[in-house]
Amino acid sequence: MTTDLVYGRRAVHEALRGRRRVVALHASERAIAAESWLREESGIRLRVEAERALTALAGTSDHQGVVARVEPYPYADAHELARAPQPLLVCLDQVTDPRNLGAVCRSAEGAGATGVVLPAHHSARITPAVCRASAGAVEHLPVAVVPNLARFLGEVKGPGFWVYAADATAAAPMWEADLTGGLALVFGAEGKGLRPLVRRTCDAAVSIPLAGQVESLNVSVAAAVLLYEARRQRGSSG
Repeated sequence: MTTDLVYGRRAVHEALRGRRRVVALHASERAIAAESWLREESGIRLRVEAERALTALAGTSDHQGVVARVEPYPYADAHELARAPQPLLVCLDQVTDPRNLGAVCRSAEGAGATGVVLPAHHSARITPAVCRASAGAVEHLPVAVVPNLARFLGEVKGPGFWVYAADATAAAPMWEADLTGGLALVFGAEGKGLRPLVRRTCDAAVSIPLAGQVESLNVSVAAAVLLYEARRQRGSSG
């Protein structure tokens, strides 16, 4: 059976609580002593490994003494996500840094977003590094991949579903935009922004007012700010 790797203590812990079946656990003696859930986990084979063996298995030293073999990531259907009641989607246009994708997923899951949508080309996917950067949030958050992001946005937008481009130069600040209904927030790659066709497909643009000297925020920080503004407008339970 084909399996993926997940590494890092929080990422593996969430994988055990998530949708994917965990096939095997590998952990160092130090991690087992520090993490009670590793000692308590039953029904999954736990192999005690040396740190260097875990590094070789994970392909990185950033494993915190825990590596798991899991079923492949189950991507969601983007159109089904858009049909959810008052959906709140995060769409990333060619964000290739796995750490940024992981951080966006962590914020999206924490803010109660419906899901994240990625283009099929020139974009990071759900990899072990993304799982680690998301602190395991991807195990609970639907993530979908579409062949063409601009086409997808054009198909799903309508009177009950608005598409906002996150743009530092936009005249409308986030607290003047209505983020309460069906909504997609679209973020571009750092240094490049949104591609012109994706930008033209959006209904409007919204900015995050900055009081300092920097001109823009990291994409993961910008996503967190706008997602929690949307949550505030929708009410604390939204």
